[in-house]
Amino acid sequence: MVHKRTTVLVKTGMLAAIATVLMFIEFPLPLFPAFLKMDLSEVPALLGSFALGPVVGVLIELIKNVLHIAIKGTTTAGVGELANFLVGSALVATAGVMYRKHKTKHVAIISMMLGTLFMTVLGCLFNYFVLLPLYQTMMGIPMDAIVKMGSEVNSLIVNVKTLVVFGIAPFNILKGLAVSLITLLVYKRLSPILHN
Repeated sequence: MVHKRTTVLVKTGMLAAIATVLMFIEFPLPLFPAFLKMDLSEVPALLGSFALGPVVGVLIELIKNVLHIAIKGTTTAGVGELANFLVGSALVATAGVMYRKHKTKHVAIISMMLGTLFMTVLGCLFNYFVLLPLYQTMMGIPMDAIVKMGSEVNSLIVNVKTLVVFGIAPFNILKGLAVSLITLLVYKRLSPILHN
C-alpha cells in the first residue's frame, strides 16, 4: 500500500513537471485575443487523469500552475493561472471520471469530447462572471480595453458577451480538441509506463 502511494506520488510529480515545462511553451493564435495563449500542458494532466484517476489529473493542474508562478512569476496577478487551473481541471476531471468507469478507446474519445464541452461551458461562465472582472480589478485595466484586444482580431467581438462567445469559447474548444488528439495518440504508448 505504501509502495503504491509512493509510485502514484512519483508519477504525479513527473507528469506535473512535464506539464510545467509545456506551460512555458505558449504561443498566441491568430483570430484570438492576445491574452489567450495556446499551450499543451493539459496533456500530462489528462494522461494522469486517465492512468491514475481524476483527482491526480486535477492535482497535476494545481502543481503546474503553482510552479509556473514560482518559477516565472505572473503577468496577470495570478488570474491567468487561476483560469488555466479551473478550465484545465474541468477537462481532466470530466474525462477522467468517465474513463475510470469504462476504460476503452471509444469511452476515452467520448470522455475527452465531453470534457472539452464542459471545459468550454465552464470557461465561458467563469470568464464572464469571475475571471474577466477579476482581471480588470487586479490589473487595473478597463473592461473596454480587454474587449478591444478581442475586437482587434475579430470584428464580431464588441462587448464582454461577444468576447466570451466568439473569443474564449472557440479558443477552449480548439485547445480541448488539440489536447485530446495528442492524448489519444500518445496514451496507449505511454500506458505501460503510467500503469506499472
